[in-house]
Amino acid sequence: MANHKSSEKRARQTAVKTERNRFYKTRIKNVTKNVLAAIESADKEKAIETMKTANKYLHHCVSKGVLKKETASRKVGRLQIKVNAI
Repeated sequence: MANHKSSEKRARQTAVKTERNRFYKTRIKNVTKNVLAAIESADKEKAIETMKTANKYLHHCVSKGVLKKETASRKVGRLQIKVNAI
């Protein structure tokens, strides 16, 4: 356990940030799965709609510092290639 005042504060901050990041990472996985499910069902309109949501959310996570810009772009690009292949 932390012994100094500053390390106690850092431990509290880490716990809060870990919980917040867990929420964002789980949501990223769910959004990605929604796009892949729409692709599997071969529903072009639903795939495009879910892709818009995924694109928006992934870049939102960049602004929150959960993902790096390049990571979000790579994920969006790979999903978009699959959507375009329908």
